[in-house]
Amino acid sequence: MNLFERFLTVWVGLCIVVGVALGHFLPGLFANVAAAEIAKVNLPVAALVWLMIVPMLLKIDFAALGAVKEHWRGVAVTLFINWGVKPFSMALLGALFIGHLFAGLLPPDQIDSYIAGLILLAAAPCTAMVFVWSNLCDGEPHYTLSQVALNDLIMVFAFAPLVGLLLGISAITVPWDTLVLSVVLYIVVPVVVAQTLRRVLLSRGGPAALAATLHRMQPVSLLALLATLVLLFGFQGRAILDQPLVIGLLAVPIIIQVYLNAGLAYWLSRRFGVAWCVAAPAALIGASNFFELSVAAAISLFGLNSGAALATVVGVLVEVPVMLSVVHLVKATRPWYERKTV
Repeated sequence: MNLFERFLTVWVGLCIVVGVALGHFLPGLFANVAAAEIAKVNLPVAALVWLMIVPMLLKIDFAALGAVKEHWRGVAVTLFINWGVKPFSMALLGALFIGHLFAGLLPPDQIDSYIAGLILLAAAPCTAMVFVWSNLCDGEPHYTLSQVALNDLIMVFAFAPLVGLLLGISAITVPWDTLVLSVVLYIVVPVVVAQTLRRVLLSRGGPAALAATLHRMQPVSLLALLATLVLLFGFQGRAILDQPLVIGLLAVPIIIQVYLNAGLAYWLSRRFGVAWCVAAPAALIGASNFFELSVAAAISLFGLNSGAALATVVGVLVEVPVMLSVVHLVKATRPWYERKTV
């Protein structure tokens, strides 16, 4: 790793501080940037996500996607975590921490709403950012793309019934415009752009041209990640400073569930003999959340100023730094993972 990549955690911390400070002192600027959205999908953030994930998608050879069937155990583990564990574990953690342990420190009339927001956050697996996490831990890109596409398909049918079951609401209003637009912006468009560019590079300069382009784009991808972090924390800079205790308390079950589900996915992958290059992104996909959808659903169901909306926003705030720590953990434990089990 170069100097910039080696101290990525430091740059992340600085971006968080800068984002909060700018959001507090320049609220009008960030309000205007936040308003540049369609169906609750922020367009500046979407553009930065493109810069992050297009280099990763350039690595994917669609002709090799058939090889993903060799990693069916990794797919099964991630599906189990995303749909059989994560939403239910978050419901339990929310009830334990927000409903009981922290109840005396929170507004009583918002406790149920906070828990609902946490459940909404956990009920939708992440779509775009997992490409970044997978790339940072040298994950198998074909598996990552296939797993994200499969989760998106399942989400169309399972999100509303699952949320309805956990929240006890008979009719869930799914923000279909947010769901569809997010999939188009974060999956379809980047895949088309990346595959078109890949074909052009290979036809003109062969593998060497592709490798050179990937090398040049890597710093751009990391800079886009840091810029996204500044924006996300800038959007909520005032809320963080106005309600630091509430933000901190809501972050506790979110952070615990990330490490819980990532650890469970990683351990199950090892038990079932999944290759590390699949187990690492499997852990990350199993732990991360589709925050655009969860925020939009919380606003549509409970209102913009509800506790549910705030809880989903806290998920946005902890996503990048916490997932970067998971990337570090899976990379640091690779020797243990690949050690022969007895």
